[in-house]
Amino acid sequence: MGKEYRTIRAEFAEDRFVEKKSEFIAYAARVRDESEAKDFILRIKSTHKDATHNVYAYVLEGTEIARCSDDGEPSGTAGMPVLEVIKREGLVGVCIVVTRYFGGILLGAGGLVRAYAKAAKLGIDKAGTAEFTEHTVFNISVPYADYEKVLRDIPNYGVVCHGTDFSDSVRFSLSCENDRLDLFRSYVADLTSGKTSLEVTGTTFAPKA
Repeated sequence: MGKEYRTIRAEFAEDRFVEKKSEFIAYAARVRDESEAKDFILRIKSTHKDATHNVYAYVLEGTEIARCSDDGEPSGTAGMPVLEVIKREGLVGVCIVVTRYFGGILLGAGGLVRAYAKAAKLGIDKAGTAEFTEHTVFNISVPYADYEKVLRDIPNYGVVCHGTDFSDSVRFSLSCENDRLDLFRSYVADLTSGKTSLEVTGTTFAPKA
């Protein structure tokens, strides 16, 4: 993965509308790879086995992989419009499935293109979008006397607390954007007179602050 990319903010979102008695249900999900995209598609198809169509499109982050399927709709009227909306929004790492229950009135090729594009945009809007950037995940341990001060100060450094463990000292599980790590490292060193250091445990991706 790169150091920064744009995708949907929510891990999962759903929205729907009716067009000439056909119901369109849009599902959007963040996906890390093709396996997750395929699993998501299968899950929606399993939920809507009785649907007329389960159209999908996805674009993966850090690759050239972009796939779509009309799932029985006329060629180019369903999957491609969904894919084009994803691309137009500048999103990667996202999969959209649009389920259609046919209402008995034909929409025509142009109507289908507009309906599937609308569904994709509704799903994206419901999820929201955000710039995701690489965050460092780390731990620190401080004396109980410093617990409340650290808890109060960490938001000022753009640091997110994911949990605490209370034993001989207080262990914080934290993360922050990579370029903020050194500043927080200096804060910890000053607070504890150099007695506490950061233990980096990995990286993750999260919305930019």
